[in-house]
Amino acid sequence: MKSFAFRNSNLQLDGRGVIMGILNVTPDSFSDGGEFFSPDAALLKIKEMFAQGADIIDIGAMSTRPDSEPVSVAEEIKRLDPVLTEAVKIENIIISVDTVNPETAQFALEKGAHIINDVSGVFNDAMATVVKEYDAGWIITHTAGVPSGSVVKYPEGVVPAVKEFFDSVLSQCEKFGIEKNHICLDPGFGFAKTTADNIDLLKNLEKVIVPDVAFLTALSRKRFIGEITQTQNPTQRLAGTLTADIIALMKGSDILRVHDVEETRQSIAIYNSIK
Repeated sequence: MKSFAFRNSNLQLDGRGVIMGILNVTPDSFSDGGEFFSPDAALLKIKEMFAQGADIIDIGAMSTRPDSEPVSVAEEIKRLDPVLTEAVKIENIIISVDTVNPETAQFALEKGAHIINDVSGVFNDAMATVVKEYDAGWIITHTAGVPSGSVVKYPEGVVPAVKEFFDSVLSQCEKFGIEKNHICLDPGFGFAKTTADNIDLLKNLEKVIVPDVAFLTALSRKRFIGEITQTQNPTQRLAGTLTADIIALMKGSDILRVHDVEETRQSIAIYNSIK
């Protein structure tokens, strides 16, 4: 059975649908910016998502929304510190930290995080060194390595581009001595892609999934779902998100990164009951 390994532990990926709950400790994230910026509010949200059935909690301290302003590593760590310090004390919790900075990743792993969720879109030797040193899990996302909000043209189509990127980073991980079961691939819905690209990618998701490597889809409240459903407010995109998530599961995704844990749990339960 496929698994995703990290810090002397692992998640068995049996097709049931692993839930990763999103926590943004930022003032400017596209959907919930500022809502959980205070450490107390963040910790309450972590406990709530964990109780609702989240298998992983993904904590981000720098927004990746289009046109967002980058923050310094020092500021990113300052935002993470009080939340991580308390979150890692929760029994049986799996913590992922959403960062592109190796220094932040090292800080988070020293604090007790298990996984680094890296949306840089490039293979970074410094990040690979940190991941290997701490025996962490590493989520690698296709973002074409361009700033958030940018759109890239794919002459051969988005599906071959994502597949080529995955093949390349897996080869580099192997040369670096990072085993496949420590890697999770994310096709990067909403990053450097038009609505048409996102639809094409979801429609053909099985073509970019690597059979023996963990696979994550992050569709929750994305702009292209809003464009398809004509729903401007990201918090009103739940129905579209749940539909897209179930399609992703049917196509072979292992992990769903979501804002709405309880509703996703219910949707997955129905899916699994008839699977």
